Amino acid sequence: QVVLVSGHLDSWDVGQGAMDDGGGAFISWEALSLIKDLGLRPKRTLRLVLWTGEEQGGVGAKQYYQLHKENISNFDIVMESDEGTFKPSGLGFAGSAEARDIVKEIMTLLQPINATDVYDTADGTDIAYWMRDGVPGASLHDDINKYFWFHHSQGDTMTVQDPNQMNLCAAVWTVVSYVIADMEDMLPR
Repeated sequence: QVVLVSGHLDSWDVGQGAMDDGGGAFISWEALSLIKDLGLRPKRTLRLVLWTGEEQGGVGAKQYYQLHKENISNFDIVMESDEGTFKPSGLGFAGSAEARDIVKEIMTLLQPINATDVYDTADGTDIAYWMRDGVPGASLHDDINKYFWFHHSQGDTMTVQDPNQMNLCAAVWTVVSYVIADMEDMLPR
């Protein structure tokens, strides 16, 4: 059984892609690194996917889905961060009402960093195939007020990234992925 965390590495043609979507890739990597560094071993596999080809029609995600869809019942949740890594407010979530209630309870653990909101939909080109077929999905929600200042521009460089805000995003990703991966049962469909 798999809890999948992800971001993508395909920078746009004029920028470095540090925010879009290097930040999402980084916090996904960091979540697994933190869990390992803490010596935690959840009941389910945590899998990091660094997608490619998202800007070219999601070809990397489509290929991954084609290779793994026969095991779709083993995917507990698919998570994608693709709207920058600014100050997080919570998660977008797609799934059953029962699963949403569980996710809302998990998000209360993030009250110390004020990132507890659960929004009605999850977004992500790379996880859309899975969500379409009923796998619960989550996307990071953060303060995107400055996102389009840098999106697909030469300004999308490492200077856009705020390490403190990225750490908060990584905390959200770490807590949610670990708790779901360590629950007794998978999220209800």
